[in-house]
Amino acid sequence: MLKDFTVANLLDLNETIAAELFEGKTYPWEVLPEISDFIMKLGPTLNPSEYECKDGNVWIAKSAKIAPTAYINGPAIIGKDAEVRHCAFIRGNAIVGEGSVVGNSTELKNVVIFNKVQVPHYNYVGDSVLGYKSHMGAGSICSNVKSDKKLVVVKDSDEKIETGLKKFGAMLGDHVEVGCGSVLNPGTVIGRNTNIYPLSPVRGCIPADSIYKNAAEIIKKN
Repeated sequence: MLKDFTVANLLDLNETIAAELFEGKTYPWEVLPEISDFIMKLGPTLNPSEYECKDGNVWIAKSAKIAPTAYINGPAIIGKDAEVRHCAFIRGNAIVGEGSVVGNSTELKNVVIFNKVQVPHYNYVGDSVLGYKSHMGAGSICSNVKSDKKLVVVKDSDEKIETGLKKFGAMLGDHVEVGCGSVLNPGTVIGRNTNIYPLSPVRGCIPADSIYKNAAEIIKKN
């Protein structure tokens, strides 16, 4: 049921600096067109004793660790105690939560990364929302454009929602674990506390508290 994949059922808004962005939204993908404007509104209000504003509308917490080889294009906010590692590529419109890890050669674009999220090794995360303490294994990616370039539709069994979005990666609920080498196809939504097996091609809505082995084998956790 698509009602299981609302903001309220997927995400703990106490675990993001961007809680206001989600106010009034039913589904998390509704924030995607508004991330850039929200950062531009929020950035100047951040405490200058805690955040430093860099050229290009990039606000970085003074407690964050940024590798000298990382590239951060604005607008962007890098939260307290976050770590941006060697050769990370943040293309813009990105909010990286407190205590999160953006790893070596990971690319972010138009995303909200909640607190304590890990995208630590060779990940691509575009036009996506990653919930609190979610983790993407090495080489797993969020594919954000359909091969036929049509608008993304979110589907769960016979239910579907026309998003009106050409670019839409994945929505991960809190505590989701994505196995190494997996591809989350455009419009994928994964419920809280779900594990995705390595090397999985995933599409559609995956229920909370599940283990995804393949499209035909999704097991409820005990």
